Formats: sequence, C-alpha cells, structure tokens
Amino acid sequence: MHHVLGIYVNNTMLEVDKMLEKCGDFSRQQLILLLLCPLINLLSAMHFRSYSILNTVPKYWCADGLDSGAPPPSESNCKPLYNNSTHSSSCKKYNYEHYMGYQSFVSEMNWICDQEDKLSKGDSVYFAGCLIGCLVMGYLADRLGRVPILVLAKVITIFGNFLTIFGMSLALYCIFRFITGFVINSNFFIVRILIVEYMRPSLRTVCLNICFGFFLFLGMVSTPWIAILLGTWRRFMLLEMVSIIMVPIFFYFVPESVQWLISRKKYGQAIAALRRVAKINGRQIDDNVFKEFIDDCKLSQQNAKNNPNLLDLFRTPHLRRTYLILLFEFMVLPYYCKLIVYYVRGFKISPFVMSSLRTAPILPACLVVIILQDRIGRKALALTIRLLIVLFLLLSGVFLSHAANRLLFTFFVIGSFLCNLAFQSNMQYAMELIPTCVRGQALGAIHDVDLMYIICVKYILNTSADFLSLPEIILGVLTLLGACLFLLLPETMNRTLPCSLEDGEKLGNDEHWYTFGCMEKRTQPEALDGLAQ
Repeated sequence: MHHVLGIYVNNTMLEVDKMLEKCGDFSRQQLILLLLCPLINLLSAMHFRSYSILNTVPKYWCADGLDSGAPPPSESNCKPLYNNSTHSSSCKKYNYEHYMGYQSFVSEMNWICDQEDKLSKGDSVYFAGCLIGCLVMGYLADRLGRVPILVLAKVITIFGNFLTIFGMSLALYCIFRFITGFVINSNFFIVRILIVEYMRPSLRTVCLNICFGFFLFLGMVSTPWIAILLGTWRRFMLLEMVSIIMVPIFFYFVPESVQWLISRKKYGQAIAALRRVAKINGRQIDDNVFKEFIDDCKLSQQNAKNNPNLLDLFRTPHLRRTYLILLFEFMVLPYYCKLIVYYVRGFKISPFVMSSLRTAPILPACLVVIILQDRIGRKALALTIRLLIVLFLLLSGVFLSHAANRLLFTFFVIGSFLCNLAFQSNMQYAMELIPTCVRGQALGAIHDVDLMYIICVKYILNTSADFLSLPEIILGVLTLLGACLFLLLPETMNRTLPCSLEDGEKLGNDEHWYTFGCMEKRTQPEALDGLAQ
C-alpha cells in the first residue's frame, strides 16, 4: 500500500506540471508573469532601501559660536568646538555635510548625539515588525493565497513609507516604521514562491534568477542614487507612491498559483485558473482533461492533512530534519555576510557608495547560479559554495590581521560575492524542498532566522578582541558543519514541487547522502516508472 500510495502522490505531483504544460508552461501568461514580477521586485528593492535612505547619518558638528565660513572638523562632533564643554546637550544647532546635497530624515530631525536613541528605538521597532510580519504574512499566504497577500503587502509597504512623511514625532515614526517592517520581506519571498510554482522545473532557475538577478540588482544599486538625485528623503517617499499603479495591474493579470490551489483542495478555482492560463496562451483544453486531472488530485490527497501549518511540518521526521538543516544554514550565513562588512568598517566610504558596493555582487552571483544550478544540481552547488566560504574564511583569518586597505577591499568584494551566491542558491533550494501547503510559513520563519543575527552578531565579532581571527574560526567551523549537513538533503533538480506534507516526507527517500544531480540526471517519469516496478 505504501508503494501504491507513493505512485499516486508522485503521479499527481507530475500531473500538475503536465497540466501547466498542456495549458502552456512558458507562453504568454508566463511571459506576463516574468514581466510583472521583475517590476514588482524593482519597486520592492526601492521600498527595502528606504530604510537606509531615511536613516543615513551625514557628517555633523556643533555650529554654536562658529563663523559661517569656518571649516568643518575632520570627524563628526557633538561638542561645541569653541570651548571644552563635555555635554552635547549644550549644543543648540548642528551643521551637516550632506553627501551630494542629500538631506536624510536623521539630519532634518537632528536625531544625533543626545537624540540618537530615538533612531535606535525606531530601528528596533522596524525590526520587530520584520520578525513578526514574516511569520504572519507567510501564514496568510498559505491560507488566503499568494496573489492577494502579495498585493496587500505591496499596498501596506507603499503607504507605510508614505505616511512616514508625517511621522515627525517618535511615536508616529515608530508606528509607521513597524507597519513597513511588518510586510517588507514578504514582498520578496512571495514573489519567489509565485515564480517557482508557475514555472516548469527546467525553467525555475533561469526565471527566478533573472527576476532576482538583474532587476533586484538594478533596484538595490540605483535606489541610493535616485534619492541623491531627488535631494531629500521626502521626495523619495513621494516617488515611491507612484508604484501604487502597479498593484491593480499585477492583481488583474497574474492568476493565483495552481500549485497552492491544489494544495488547499480548491479544485474549482484551480480549474478556473488553468482555463485562464490556457485562454491567454491560446490553448484549447478538453473538459475531460480537467475532470481527469481533478479526479487524480482527489485520489492522491484523500489521506492528506487538511489545513496543515508549520507545526505539522515538525511532526514529520524526514521533513523536520530537512527544515532544521535549512534553518541552521540560514542562521549561519548572515553572520558571515556581516563579517565581510566588518572588514571595511574603518574605510571612509559614503554610505551610498557602500550600499551599492554591497549589493553589486547580486548580479554576478545570480549568473553563476543560472550557469551551474541546473548542471551540477542544487546539493552539489550548495556544498561547493560552503567549501569555498570555508576556504575564504581560512585565508582571511591568515592574511587580514595586518592587511593593507587594498587587500581588505579585495576580500570584501570576494566575500560579498560568495554571500550573495550562497543566499540565492539556498533560497531556491529551500523553496523546492518545502511543500506548497506550508511554503509561505516556512520561508517566513527562514527570513526570521536570517534576521536574528542582528541580536547576536556583535558577540561573535567582539571575540576578535580575545583573538583576532576567532570570528573567522567560529564561522569556519559552523560553515563546515553546514556543508556536511547539506549532504543529508535530497536533490531537487528536475523534480516537481512537493504539494503536501506527505509529498515532502517522501522526497528523496530513495537517495543516499552521496546522490548528486550531476551524477544521476533522473527525470520524474523515470522515477515514477521505478516506483511502479
């Protein structure tokens, strides 16, 4: 009975891809999706960058008693320059050296020196919103659908940023920052889910990394310079409001994920979505084909749990192990990425330039993923990246103790590339391992783990006071452990997405730790024939 049920489950998983193929799995509808999702990504990058655009702190100094033509000090200073006062509160007026004339929220509100705790409170509230919102929005995406929750997240993000213009008190600022933080990350991971669930296995890597390679790169790199061009943070926030016109267009042209509808047993809506896709793609599908497809789905899902949640995932031994490994990987990676930035902490680089430098490797990283992910497989690429990071940490621990600035910057560029490469590869791998029924919640929790480094990262970095290379040693050991754990994950290259928890539990059961996609290019039909025998 176990084998028979396994055939039915795998067959239904296959039929979802087959139905999309019959309706057109890379035709006009998918091209519309690939046009709108990158635009949404481009706008989401602007929304995400608004956090740093608001909080940019230019060089400042106390202007009390200074002549209008007095030269600025070499460093920011809270104390009056004309006396030996030790209290920054004695300063009544500040001058700023705005980078290329850009005025941030911080410089307008004078949230510096004895007022800088207000900025810290706003930051804390923003990240609290991120932590809570990732789980809530992921849960809603699994319960109510991908498209409506993505549209809701986009609208809330736009208005949350816009209302910040009126947040001239600490309380209002914190409220609006919490609202924005609550939905900001869901703008990214729900788009990823939609693309993965609508593309056939052979196109997932290319389409996902084009969307998140070029367009996310373009948005992240260009946003600081758009803000400089506009001159003030208020104009930047007003410009973001223009993106509201994308919301109804996206809602109208992008149908709900068929994979999600099937996982929720919304068969009528799934057929309606498939008919819509077929109509846009110019395909004629017989009604009997849809009826047979739904009958197969009902048969395979007769033992599937209704309305599963993330807690149910932890009750499945194989899937629980897979998910805990993913959580560990996404827990370690942010510490490594933060360590890379730590290398150039002493550089006198504009925050706008640094922002662009940190995100510039997104594009080459996604290009490498496109080239290698479907050739050597998900597990092999993830393992290779981890080993390269371990080697990088070893070299940096040896050479960076007395390194010159040029070498430090070289390590920063290489390290940033590996950081982005690991994140882009891991995120796709995670989406293909996690079943559709809990994919939103699981990815929300992964983003929460990714954000937790903010709380703990200083403790790892501060170990350099005891031994200079200790942070690299700690992260090297953790990364090597993560590389070993990757060997326990199943391969997902050319595999259809698991729909239910039962599908996720069976994924990779016939594989070994040394099974890699580059060694065994097995297709779904071949796997199905093997089970039938």
